[in-house]
Amino acid sequence: MKVGFIGTGSMGSVLLDAFITSGALLPEQIFASNRTADKVNLLAQRHPGLNVCSNNIETVSNSDIIFLCVKPLQYKVVIDEIKDKLNQDQILVSITSPVQIRHLEEALICKIAKVIPSITHLTFSGDSLCMYGTRITPKDRLLIEQLLGSISKPTEIDESYVRISSDFSSCGPAFISFFLEQWVNAAVEITGINREEITALAGEMLLGTGKLLTEGGFKPLDLQERVAVPGGITAKALSLLKQSLDGVFHQLIATTYGKYDEDLQKCDILFGDPKA
Repeated sequence: MKVGFIGTGSMGSVLLDAFITSGALLPEQIFASNRTADKVNLLAQRHPGLNVCSNNIETVSNSDIIFLCVKPLQYKVVIDEIKDKLNQDQILVSITSPVQIRHLEEALICKIAKVIPSITHLTFSGDSLCMYGTRITPKDRLLIEQLLGSISKPTEIDESYVRISSDFSSCGPAFISFFLEQWVNAAVEITGINREEITALAGEMLLGTGKLLTEGGFKPLDLQERVAVPGGITAKALSLLKQSLDGVFHQLIATTYGKYDEDLQKCDILFGDPKA
């Protein structure tokens, strides 16, 4: 199997690095192109044997599966460039949420899948959100999920829930790390504790909490009730958080959905959707 990457920016390089590091793919199986050639060359230096392509058509011509890892508003330009070089047996995997499967199936003759990855795949963890077009066969799905299964937990979702699911699986690491950063900053400023020491404690706590929620049978409320003894320190601090964060997460979701809807409308226009 030969796998192509069009776009090797933040998330494209995460996938590429994770697939190679996990042993799912050899560098020689990968063909990659990017608008900025230096980014691909750096990856090739890190993974000797990786095939650096001079353009996107070269990537497509050599690949069975193509991961399209560009920004939403760059999709139409890339699609117009490669559409005549794709065949019905190839699989194109989109990794951005606003570009819809219907956009791609109407523009291309190949098989279409949509996968939302996460930076957590660098540690072979986290969910990869999977959605499939009408031409994807059970065999194709198995192939995709076996590949993703080497670096993540492939989880099929309905495309209508891609935004809210992405908030947790893909954006979540940034949101949680922001919370931890603010907490660590306050701890250092108030107590003088070493930043690296308290950050390491926070990381281990987060790892253990994740295991309790995924392997230990706990729900979020279960953990709160188990740790927060009535009248104790944790309970008092939780009360403060509940007051301070009231409405914040509704605003967060409204913000991500607002940006998503804006990008979706732009994609509809780019792809000539009559509903736009």
